[in-house]
Amino acid sequence: MPPDETMQLNVDALRRNTPGEDAGAPAPPKPDQTMALRVLRSNDLPRTPGRRADRRKPRGKAAPPPAVARATATAARHLAPLAARISPYARKLRPVYPRPGRTGWRRWTPSWRQWLGAWLTAFGLTGVFMVAAYATTDIPENLNTYATQQDNVYFWSDGTPMARTGWVQRQAMPLKDIPEDVRWAVLAAENENFYTDPGISFKGITRALWRTVGEGDTEGGSTITQQYVKNVYLTQNQTVSRKFTEAMIALKLDNRMSKDDILEGYLNTSWFGRGTYGIQRAAQAYYGKDVSKLNASEAACLAGLLKGAGLYDPTLSKANHQRAVERWSWILDRMVKIGKLSPQERAKYTKFPDPLKSNPLYDTGEQSDYLVELASQYAKKAAHITDKQFDLGGYQIYTTFDRKRENALTKAVTQAREQAKKDHPAEAKAAHYGAASVSADGRILAVYGGPDHRTQGYNESNATTVQAGSAFQPFVYAAGLEHGVVKERNGIPAPITPETVYDGDDGHIVTTPEGPYWDRSGKRVKAHNDGGKSYGDITLDQALARSVNAPFMQLGMDAGLAKVTRTAEAAGLLPSSIGPQVPALSMGNSTPSAIRMAGGYATFAASGKHTEPYSVRRITRNGAEVAVATPRAHLAVGTEVADDVSRALRESFRIAHPNGAPATAQVAGKAGTTGNDTASWYAGTASSVSTAVVVYRIDLAKSLEPLPLKGLAGTTTDSVPYTVWSGAMGFG
Repeated sequence: MPPDETMQLNVDALRRNTPGEDAGAPAPPKPDQTMALRVLRSNDLPRTPGRRADRRKPRGKAAPPPAVARATATAARHLAPLAARISPYARKLRPVYPRPGRTGWRRWTPSWRQWLGAWLTAFGLTGVFMVAAYATTDIPENLNTYATQQDNVYFWSDGTPMARTGWVQRQAMPLKDIPEDVRWAVLAAENENFYTDPGISFKGITRALWRTVGEGDTEGGSTITQQYVKNVYLTQNQTVSRKFTEAMIALKLDNRMSKDDILEGYLNTSWFGRGTYGIQRAAQAYYGKDVSKLNASEAACLAGLLKGAGLYDPTLSKANHQRAVERWSWILDRMVKIGKLSPQERAKYTKFPDPLKSNPLYDTGEQSDYLVELASQYAKKAAHITDKQFDLGGYQIYTTFDRKRENALTKAVTQAREQAKKDHPAEAKAAHYGAASVSADGRILAVYGGPDHRTQGYNESNATTVQAGSAFQPFVYAAGLEHGVVKERNGIPAPITPETVYDGDDGHIVTTPEGPYWDRSGKRVKAHNDGGKSYGDITLDQALARSVNAPFMQLGMDAGLAKVTRTAEAAGLLPSSIGPQVPALSMGNSTPSAIRMAGGYATFAASGKHTEPYSVRRITRNGAEVAVATPRAHLAVGTEVADDVSRALRESFRIAHPNGAPATAQVAGKAGTTGNDTASWYAGTASSVSTAVVVYRIDLAKSLEPLPLKGLAGTTTDSVPYTVWSGAMGFG
């Protein structure tokens, strides 16, 4: 475009305004006549073919939303006066290096205003950070596994500890069951200001952080609340981040939980050495008593262990003993200082209370493990405890097992095993011994499950492996006395008595109301006595006393095999162990366990009342009672029937072992043998306690089929099962 249309500089007009020019000269032209910058509109530009002018949009940021703009303006309006007041001081606080007006090293040091500003800023930022950290830190919902898991403790019938199970030794106790002397001994040792502090110790945290960061070491400075948080929510790692998280959770926990609840949790989760967690297990492990029975002196010793059981368990070394004594004395003095122990009572404790040398809560790995297995199975069933609940622990299981009877039974079987290794070394390698003692009221008093639970897991006292043989005859006898017999088709059951006579000859043909009983091979079934001996006509009472098989094989058919089965089950034998419904049922083709056989004989000793064998009489969890369904007695057979059977069994014992027991003792018992010589039994009762013993052979490496005993169980006059039985019953 022509120059005068874009920009024009009127030089002549400028010259006329130069000093010295004629004053009467005309006035300078207007600005638009001297210099004019013509801004062309987009419409005035030449258009490129194919390009539309309206596609070009002005560049730049979009205007803020009205709400944001208003908020920004409002904030600026309110903060402007404050900024105006602070700005002079801020300019003074702003470091200017080197500082003007100073010489030497002073030129490089901040002024007191700058130091003050830096500290205030750091304090403010720290405060903001702490508030934000506190607000964002949550108390974890899930506790540590070790904080919730406890052990289960089993007790003998006399209340003394028998064994424990679980990964940790812990039993939670309510605070009300923990004496005040025990609580204050711990507080005096660990945190005497527990009930007044905010949950953390700023002095302790500072000291711990200084050692952790400054010296590369770690040191505790924790309150009991912090230690409880570490026990139940966090790990034991000594790091700055863990300590900070611990402090934040402790502050929050202190606002949400009562001090008593925190103290209770701490006392139940702290480690005291010897594998124990919690003050209750510590009391039992070190002094063999519950925490409720501790005195102040014993409590002070246990409180000292919290500083480190490896250094303060007095039984580990002389140095430990010395440290433990010093800390014990210091804790008692602290209790006096804080007013929780009188000087007069402190004066009583001059001798250090040495703890037990070993933890009485232990696992033997031998017979007690079989007892634990039986008791745990029964406890879960009777108390409706799931496997998951039981594995979390905390249960105290009071069993029915009698320590003295258990030791006697174990000793008797062990002696029999050792003798078998000498007399029959080849056969003894596959020998098995099962035994159990059951009282007339159903309590399982003792069992022998095997040589060692760690090498043989299954329990021989509870195994349904071999046939009962002639030891089953009392149940057949009871069925006949209870229900009568039927000799003719569609006949009415006729009663029988102990004096009823049966054919006792060997080879007697077994009959039914329809005639002889034929087996599947088309042969008539015959009854055979032990050794092929015939007895002629014999009463049922004498047949049982002398263990004559033929009369009872026929009696079973006359009474009805279904009724024999019903009677045996009512007396305590499990339905799953009852043999096939053939004549051999009366000869003992059933496979009861030693526990069930002892329970069945106990039914006759209890005048026909049967109580299911049970191994747990009481269960508590952390001191609280757990409902247990204890079996109740029911009438299995009539009282007269049971008495008749018991009388015959007493005669059986007298005939076989005339000098086996004092004449005044009411001892009843009977041997049991099988036709194929795969098992030998003895079951009997004395003083309302029945014991059953079985000896058999199985080579588990080859099969589960019983093997012939080949003399391993002795002879009729010198029976190994009877020897074990008499030893267990106190007659050996």
